[in-house]
Amino acid sequence: MSIGEMLAATVPMVRTLNLEYLETTPERAVLSLPDQGEFHNHIGGPHAGAMFTLAESASGAIVLAAFGDQLSRAVPLAVSAEIAYKKVALGPVRATATLGRPIAEVVAELDEGKRPEFPVAVAITREDGAVTGEMTVVWTLRPNG
Repeated sequence: MSIGEMLAATVPMVRTLNLEYLETTPERAVLSLPDQGEFHNHIGGPHAGAMFTLAESASGAIVLAAFGDQLSRAVPLAVSAEIAYKKVALGPVRATATLGRPIAEVVAELDEGKRPEFPVAVAITREDGAVTGEMTVVWTLRPNG
């Protein structure tokens, strides 16, 4: 089962918004939010909450792709999130997430008994490639026990 399939099966908001996992690797996660009238805002584009969920979901997908092999000893948790809406989004939108720190560096901190934190940057784009929003989610790997 792919990370996208697993998240779609276990995270109700992913199913509610019909998010599509286009790419999920430790280097990049790309998700799509289809154009759906029931999630439109007052100007006919995707609601800010739907775009937030799209971007946060992309950040979670890359975290699982990058650190899934650490799940036996730590749980990934979002610590904070900041989003900026840059341009009007109409139609389907796509979120592309990238890690802000090297995987080995984060795992080394975990090996030292620390609770590492790391940012994930997410760009939200329209079909024409224009960036409609940017989000940064800070994640941690909380050691078990």
